[in-house]
Amino acid sequence: MFDELASEVLELCRSKKLTVATAESCTGGLIAGALTEIAGSSDVVDRGFVTYSNKAKHEVLGVLRADLEAYGAVSDVVAQEMAEGGMKAAGTDICVAVTGIAGPGGGTEDKPVGLVYLSCAKKGVLTIVEKHIFEGDRADVRRQTVKRALELIADQASR
Repeated sequence: MFDELASEVLELCRSKKLTVATAESCTGGLIAGALTEIAGSSDVVDRGFVTYSNKAKHEVLGVLRADLEAYGAVSDVVAQEMAEGGMKAAGTDICVAVTGIAGPGGGTEDKPVGLVYLSCAKKGVLTIVEKHIFEGDRADVRRQTVKRALELIADQASR
């Protein structure tokens, strides 16, 4: 489904000798899966973290408990900490992170189903953080998140 985009991302990273990690919540490993679907991706993709729970976000990625409590797991602050913490934990050049509400349940008035925060960190460059409200069912939200995450990796790799 994402073969062409993932291949482009890998080639771009490869040409710049950049390594990549993923830190995923609502996508449950789909971003890493899209990248590693491409043969030979191991020279770029170092690892993927699936940190679905707040405990995992804190223990594995170093997301501050205070920020999880103050802002919630689905927030710009937590997405940025996930990306920066994932890059540090993996020792990679880039890490993309996603946290959101894929549905069908779990949404609120302030945080509706489809709300996703994406963040992409790169060494020596300002971390990107984006907020999206994707339309559709759970599969649609996750698919759109993976696509945008791959695009963010390409954006950071180009800097």
